[in-house]
Amino acid sequence: MGGNRIVVYKEPGVVTVEDHDMPKLEVPEDVARATGMTREAPHGVILRNVTTNICGSDQHMVRGRTTAPPGQTLGHEITGEIIEKGADVQFLDVGDIVTVPFNIACGRCRNCREQNTGVCLNVNPGRAGSAYGYVDMGGWEGGQADFVMVPFADFNLIKIPDREKAMEKILDLTMLSDIFPTGYHGAVTAGVTTGSTVYVAGAGPVGLAAAYSAYLLGAAVVIVGDLNKERLEQARSFGCETVDISQDATLADQVEQVLGVPEVDSAVDAVGFEASGHGGTGEAPATVLNDIMTVTRAAGKLGIPGLYVTGDPGAGDPDAQEGTLKVRLGLGWAKSHSFTTGQCPVLRYNRNLMMAILHDKAHIADAVNATVIGLDDAPRGYQEFDRGAARKYVIDPHGATKSAA
Repeated sequence: MGGNRIVVYKEPGVVTVEDHDMPKLEVPEDVARATGMTREAPHGVILRNVTTNICGSDQHMVRGRTTAPPGQTLGHEITGEIIEKGADVQFLDVGDIVTVPFNIACGRCRNCREQNTGVCLNVNPGRAGSAYGYVDMGGWEGGQADFVMVPFADFNLIKIPDREKAMEKILDLTMLSDIFPTGYHGAVTAGVTTGSTVYVAGAGPVGLAAAYSAYLLGAAVVIVGDLNKERLEQARSFGCETVDISQDATLADQVEQVLGVPEVDSAVDAVGFEASGHGGTGEAPATVLNDIMTVTRAAGKLGIPGLYVTGDPGAGDPDAQEGTLKVRLGLGWAKSHSFTTGQCPVLRYNRNLMMAILHDKAHIADAVNATVIGLDDAPRGYQEFDRGAARKYVIDPHGATKSAA
């Protein structure tokens, strides 16, 4: 039948855009069988995607650094227009422009009721937590596509109230599906507040979003570390101090050059398991976790939105291949650190961040250098992102951003 172009992972380093069937108001067969829910999804909607972004988490799969199988559909950052809704959808209508949390959540389980929507218990037979187009996340089709099905729509979706303003600010609003709440979550769980000094590891889109969020929360100084000079320049564009981890100087020494002391109040790991060691020493998957413990003050907090996995076939040693890393937990214990890890529960934050965008209090698209491409350009976007482009690639399947401009 066809009718729905979608980005598909084929093998390490290779993605294509393929024609798939149009989505239906159905949950994946494995989810229905394992959970006992009906295959039919009258609680769902079909979206015509307005924007859908490339994420660093997608890039891990495309590099072959997860157990994603060939044929895995991609994409979990989605903003769309409802074109069809199920009979049980009560509070949304066809034509609404909505932001889609990357977490798929039922709204009914214990974790959802406690706002822990990143680890919903009912939408993934394999483990708690689910997402669109991601390995081990329940088999839900990816959202880097023309169209996508969203289940439990009344719970998951937030309508952007003013359609004209939505399209005017779409490059900011598209960040609500993941990186803006994820970066904000990293800063919040690190305890960032008025006057804080903050270190953010990683100047990719999530790291930039975390740094920007730290300023929204009142930080006095935000230091961003990376080895990509273009990305460090992007961090400086909105007021961050930066450190280049390719240099031989220790992180503590570089922090001291900025602050006069070798420690910060709070730290955020926005890198995850594909981290690089200092001085160009190659991959060192625990280095960021150990660094942020080193430079965070005693009794400080660490936000860890960077992705860590339980299966990494490309890791350099058997322990790292199963997500076992050489973390200096004793150091964190001795300094009474608090750690927060895991998927961001997007629904905890995205409504307030939406209001900040709509009322000109947040300009996250500028901070992350949002760059629009077409759906057929997605393979090129992945290649450029993998080479370290200091951009957040926003896929526009239907030319909606051009029409709005």
